[in-house]
Amino acid sequence: MRRGDVKDWVIFQDEHLLVMNKPAGLFTTPGRFEKHCLLGVARALRAEAEVVHRLDLDTSGLVVFGCSKPAISGLNRLFRERRIEKQYVALVAGTSSAESGEIAFPLGPDRLRRPRQRVNWRHGKAALTRYRVLETALAHSRLALTPVTGVRHQLRLHLALIGLPIIGCDLYAPTVVRQAGARLMLHAQQLTFEHPVTRAPFVFQAPVDF
Repeated sequence: MRRGDVKDWVIFQDEHLLVMNKPAGLFTTPGRFEKHCLLGVARALRAEAEVVHRLDLDTSGLVVFGCSKPAISGLNRLFRERRIEKQYVALVAGTSSAESGEIAFPLGPDRLRRPRQRVNWRHGKAALTRYRVLETALAHSRLALTPVTGVRHQLRLHLALIGLPIIGCDLYAPTVVRQAGARLMLHAQQLTFEHPVTRAPFVFQAPVDF
């Protein structure tokens, strides 16, 4: 996706919301050194846009911004109460013996290898990922992922822990799997939630480009 085509990133907008399709390799909010980010692009379109959730730098897909005080408050409440369903698609190395399943390892920071996370049974945050196999070809699989919780790096690490590392992952995949993709093969494909102001039901989708 060319960065000049920013209007093509807009999936939906109204008085209260702006939904955009973030390309991989772009921060959601300013980084320590890199200031170009999706929030800046959003504010060039809607000066009042505010962040209510984030995607990792290397993850592409749907991000929703609040553009009014009622929307920002309402979206924060919906995320806090886990009433916004997020679905991702990932291309992984390996195949699953089950068509679907759940992964529930608690996660916390790996203080010796930042920014990595690790399993922490005593002090980690509860993390739950549901997955479903969409297709399998040779030694690769395409999965639909639903993160019930939102712990940092949850999808990447959970899949690596069950032997299905995401292709292109620079943190948790073996070298050969990391080098098999030009980017992290993880995309936030769908957001399902009730409009925080009008209460209208919404399902937003962004096509997967890998």
